[in-house]
Amino acid sequence: MGIKGLTKLLHEHAPRCYKEQAIDSLFGRKIAIDASMAIYQFLIAVRQGADQLTDSSGHTTSHIAGMFYRTIKLMEAGVKPVYVFDGKPPEFKSGELLKRREKAAEAQAELKKATEAGDAELIEKMAKRTVRATKQDTEDVIKLLELMGVPVVRAESEAEATCAAMNKDGLVYGVGTEDMDALTFGSVRQIRHLHKSDSQKLPIVEITLSFALEEMGITMEQFIDICILCGCDYTDSIRGIGPKKAFEHIKKYKNIETMLKYLDKTKYPIPEGSFNYEMARKLFVEPEITPRADIEGKLKWKPPDEEALTKWMVEEKGFAPERVASGIARIKKSKSKGSQGRLDSFFKVTSSMPKRKPEMQKGKKGK
Repeated sequence: MGIKGLTKLLHEHAPRCYKEQAIDSLFGRKIAIDASMAIYQFLIAVRQGADQLTDSSGHTTSHIAGMFYRTIKLMEAGVKPVYVFDGKPPEFKSGELLKRREKAAEAQAELKKATEAGDAELIEKMAKRTVRATKQDTEDVIKLLELMGVPVVRAESEAEATCAAMNKDGLVYGVGTEDMDALTFGSVRQIRHLHKSDSQKLPIVEITLSFALEEMGITMEQFIDICILCGCDYTDSIRGIGPKKAFEHIKKYKNIETMLKYLDKTKYPIPEGSFNYEMARKLFVEPEITPRADIEGKLKWKPPDEEALTKWMVEEKGFAPERVASGIARIKKSKSKGSQGRLDSFFKVTSSMPKRKPEMQKGKKGK
């Protein structure tokens, strides 16, 4: 789910943190990508399309094709992707996951009615709500990426938390995901639209956390409290307090504890027993992550295993041999391109902002 309304809030109060750019601007960059979000996007696209690729057993393979070609496109742009997969969800997220399953069941019933009625618009809307990646979907994608020579990390818990830790540790340039809670976990940079289709013609969006905090005039701790009040996966929210109110209250009271002392409880009733903001805060500040030592050795982009990849995709998954061969050729070509370094990698960056030169006094010549 991410953080409700955070995108709009940042656009209004911290527009400088957003930067639109072409995919080529990420040439030579290592990007940690939330794999579950990428798979979800491809599964949605499958539901919306009429033609679905399947293997000999009838299992859908369209998401494998989507991940195959989209990853190749990233590599052709010089991006070095590393995919991070979710581990066991935090215990406090179980309530949110239960809600999602209930909503999915309701959507499935609505989808059946819409299909019987021939309501195309409602079919598309409900189909999105019923999409879920199975364990087999995930394992297939992991095998695909490993055969392609792309690094894979299995997170201890939330993939985005491990992605953010990798970013803070300097292992990657940014975190590729659509979910805004990547910033709440402390990602230095969030990269959006990496897996959007070409038909949507969306630019790559880079969101810089430090710029957001600076423009909003808040600390990281306050940013986390705002995100909790907006609505996150780990706790219920206070009815009547959305992103705008959350920002106003934290700017005024500095934290949730002080805000609650002065909050009109009749106007903004606090959910009894389910507003666990302290636990949510702890999960954002101290999430369970994969240790750096277990990740560093995996960040190696290898040549594709041509024979094994061809055999698996063609014989087991039913892909056309010529298309797989073409894809492998593109991977090999992108590898040679990706071996070139970025120009800025040859220089030491001493500051993110250039220092202004002191103005010369009038009447005196500079040296």
